Amino acid sequence: MPDDPQDEQPKGFIAKFLALPTDSIPKTVFVAAALCLVASMFVSAAAVALRPIQEVNKLKDKQVNILQVAGVYEPGTDVLDAFGAFEPQVLEIATGEFTDQFDANTFDDRAAADDPDLSIALEEDPASIGRQAKYVTVYLLRDDAGAIDKVILPIHGYGLWSTLYGFIALEENGNDIFGLQFYEHAETPGLGAEVANPRWRAQWAGKQVADDAGELQITVAKNVPAAGEDYHVDALSGATLTSVGVDNLIRFWMGEDGYAAFLDKLQSGEIS
Repeated sequence: MPDDPQDEQPKGFIAKFLALPTDSIPKTVFVAAALCLVASMFVSAAAVALRPIQEVNKLKDKQVNILQVAGVYEPGTDVLDAFGAFEPQVLEIATGEFTDQFDANTFDDRAAADDPDLSIALEEDPASIGRQAKYVTVYLLRDDAGAIDKVILPIHGYGLWSTLYGFIALEENGNDIFGLQFYEHAETPGLGAEVANPRWRAQWAGKQVADDAGELQITVAKNVPAAGEDYHVDALSGATLTSVGVDNLIRFWMGEDGYAAFLDKLQSGEIS
C-alpha cells in the first residue's frame, strides 16, 4: 500500500519543534525562558499588589523613628496614636517660616527635591545632595501647656556609599540637641553603619549646635575642637569617610543654607 501523501508534506515549525527530543537544546531553552517569564509575571503581580502595604510600612517606620528621636517611643507603643501628638508643618527653608501652600500630612520632601519647581541646584554642596528642596516637613512636639517642647528636623547627606536620611531633635531653644537618628542608609556594616548604634547616637544628647555668639560649632571629629566638648561628637571608629559625611550634612542643615533662618525665629520667639 502506498504511503499516505500527507506524510510526505513538509512539517511546519511547531511540528518540527515538537518532534525534537525532550532533552534537545531548543526545548531546554524554551522551557527555561517560559519558566522565567511566568516567574517574572508572578513577581511583578506580587510587587504591585504589595505596594500599598509597603508604603504603609514605610510610613510607619518613619513615624517610629520620629518618636524614637524625640524620646517618646516605647516597645508596644501604638505608633499611630503616639504620632498624633506631633504637629507636622511644611517649612519654607529660605524664609524659616511655615507655609500652608501644601498639606503637611501628605507633602513629600524627597519628591520635592527632585522637582525643579520645588528645589534648587546647589553650587556649594558639602552634603553632596545635588538639589535641595525649598520646602520640608518638620514636626513640633508640644508640652501640656501647648508650648513647643521639641522640634524634629529632617536631614540627609552622602556618607561613603549612600545617602543617609534621618532626623535631628532639638530642644525648644533651637540650639540644644536632644537626639539624632538615621533611618535609611547603605553604609558598611560594622563601620559606617554604626551611625545606627545606640551608643554612638547617645553622644548627641546635650550637645549644642552653636555657641553663645551664634557661630555654628557642632562637629563630628576624632579630636575635640577648640570650641569645646559641648560641640563635639566622636567620629566613628574605622569609618572616616562616613564620619566626614555626617559632619558635612549636619553642618549644612544647621547652617545658613539649611535651618538657620528657622532656628533664629525659634530662638527669638517668632515661632511658638
